[in-house]
Amino acid sequence: MIFLDSSDPKEIQDISAWGIIAGVTTNPLIIAKEAGNVDLEKRIREVLAVSKGHVSVELTTETEAEMLAEADRYIAWSPGRVCIKVPFSETGMRVLHQLATRGVPTNVTCLMSFNQAYLASLAGATYVSIFSGRVQDMGYDVRPIIEETRLILDREGLASQIIVGSIRHLMDVNEALQSGAHILTVTPPILRKMLWNPRTDETIREFNTAWAKRGG
Repeated sequence: MIFLDSSDPKEIQDISAWGIIAGVTTNPLIIAKEAGNVDLEKRIREVLAVSKGHVSVELTTETEAEMLAEADRYIAWSPGRVCIKVPFSETGMRVLHQLATRGVPTNVTCLMSFNQAYLASLAGATYVSIFSGRVQDMGYDVRPIIEETRLILDREGLASQIIVGSIRHLMDVNEALQSGAHILTVTPPILRKMLWNPRTDETIREFNTAWAKRGG
């Protein structure tokens, strides 16, 4: 599956028309870059209106009580569709477990290792988000992390699905899928690169030119 990593309603609506987007992920950095000081509720409601599936909204507070209160505020915007994005930490684990116990969709974010993804899965995460590009920034190959996580999730019958994000190159897409990721969350520029091949364009032009010249 593919999720779109964006908070731009127009972009989301345009790409959703392709029929391939199963959900949307956002984070504070994306929203700050795309929309500046926009009201978060207004922005997320706009995203919900032009998308389907879960829309991940990230917690930005730091204490357990604050994070739970923040989560409740987001859930109220669209129960069942808003997926609470929980930053991974000791506090985040406590928050995650409480939300999961209540049946709230959760996306545990900023995971860089198998150990972290496994713990989040045990605590009941709906999704565990492994950050491909940032793992590679540390000098590690992300593929074994994805592979090991998928192996253990399947072996132990854990319900969490692996999202691979921080996708920077087309090869990251291929490698994540081949390594067992359930879902990729991809930015619009990367998604458009997945469409394009110079040979495809050349062939289409050749066919169209031949048809236009028929009988001439």
